[in-house]
Amino acid sequence: MATNETPAQIPTNNHELMEKVVAMCKRRGFIFQSSELYGGINGAWDYGPMGVLLKRNVKDAWWRAMVLDREDIVGLDSAILMHPMVWKSSGHVDGFSDPMIDCKTCKKRFRADDMDGAVCGQKPSKKPGSGPSGCGGELTEPRSFNLMFETHLGPVTDSSAKTFLRPETAQGIFANFANVLSTTRVKLPFGIAQIGKSFRNEINPRNFTFRSREFEQMEMEFFCVPGTDEEWFNRWVETRQKWYVDLGLNPSKLRLRAHDKLAHYSKATTDIEYLFPFGWGELEGIANRTDFDLRQHQRGIRTVGKWDGGELSGVSLADEDPEYNKGKLSYFDDEKKARYIPYVIEPAAGADRATLAFICNAYDEDKAPDDKGQEQTRIVLRLHPRLAPVKAAVLPLLRKDGHPERAEKIYKDLKRRHHVEYDESAAIGKRYRRQDEVGTPLCITVDHQTITDGTVTVRERDSMAQVRIAEEQLLAYVDEKIGR
Repeated sequence: MATNETPAQIPTNNHELMEKVVAMCKRRGFIFQSSELYGGINGAWDYGPMGVLLKRNVKDAWWRAMVLDREDIVGLDSAILMHPMVWKSSGHVDGFSDPMIDCKTCKKRFRADDMDGAVCGQKPSKKPGSGPSGCGGELTEPRSFNLMFETHLGPVTDSSAKTFLRPETAQGIFANFANVLSTTRVKLPFGIAQIGKSFRNEINPRNFTFRSREFEQMEMEFFCVPGTDEEWFNRWVETRQKWYVDLGLNPSKLRLRAHDKLAHYSKATTDIEYLFPFGWGELEGIANRTDFDLRQHQRGIRTVGKWDGGELSGVSLADEDPEYNKGKLSYFDDEKKARYIPYVIEPAAGADRATLAFICNAYDEDKAPDDKGQEQTRIVLRLHPRLAPVKAAVLPLLRKDGHPERAEKIYKDLKRRHHVEYDESAAIGKRYRRQDEVGTPLCITVDHQTITDGTVTVRERDSMAQVRIAEEQLLAYVDEKIGR
């Protein structure tokens, strides 16, 4: 069931493909518009019964690769609400912003880098990812817009109670570096991994779930000895790209893009990008953050109580201060007999973007006969079995003659080990199509022969090939095909 090949029947019109993917996500319960009952809310999405299973499988696959299958990475789940000094020290309060412009005529608001000229809609196109269209009105000059959501702790809403919804999960890891060191036996090099929600007040959310205001990140901070950082950076770029390919993303639709212009904290950054129907988009960024974050928080903890939400003053932050290497966020190296602040390599992936990429990559159309023998278009989601929301569907051919009872027994046996579905409604061909569209790798049909000799028909999603399997061998067969 390899899924790395380019599907043969993908529509050549990318806009058309994206519309089909969005429609399928709604129709089959993968992704809904948030608050759709009230007209929806821009930049927020709800995952339906199938979508929540798919996204959980993506996160589980990441967690297994990053934590469970390794001995040098531990897990963390930090709070969304943190001390405001975390965001002051990290630089988010002062520098986490995008350039924003407004149209003086239609009053719409855009990111400045989405517009090519001084007129609203000078870059007109309705294709996803190609920038907003507009009314032709005059645009304002760009101005800085901080992307963090503000909130307040407690009943008072003055500046002393102000904090933020986290725009990334990474700072929770840095803030807990000393706690992890003191409560585990980790030694450099080691990593701390975390999956969690983040929030960014995007000026112009777009491209379905690709850019939204509430999203989930899968981040890991890998702490290493200064001087070994470049080797680890290259190793993590290779490791993370391989993860996507191993789970079925088409290698020809993946690319690495090294940043020419680096963030202030970065020594090197490479993005893993996927060719979505709306164009190339970042799935994951791997950054060499040097010792920037730990040093910033080392300085920040000396300023607690000296910041009221405005300017920070009263503390010298000179780099040459020798105490920087001896604080809470330093590391004592037993081999080197020296204390220093580690360097950090950060692979930071988006769970929502990865999920969308797996959906877009898996979406395919081919031809297959229906129950009357007429050739019809079949929509099939060729997901890797590890990611498929439903691993197998158990289908009685008839709703009589003992078929449902036998099928229910098989369903209950398989359900102990795999997420499976039972379905007895509609003709068997329609049930196959339903399962194909949600990406179910195997369909198990109980028929007349099952009652006679104890064998069932197992149909594979991608090839539609069917084999007869004895009931007592069914669990082992499913385990093998799903890759348990």
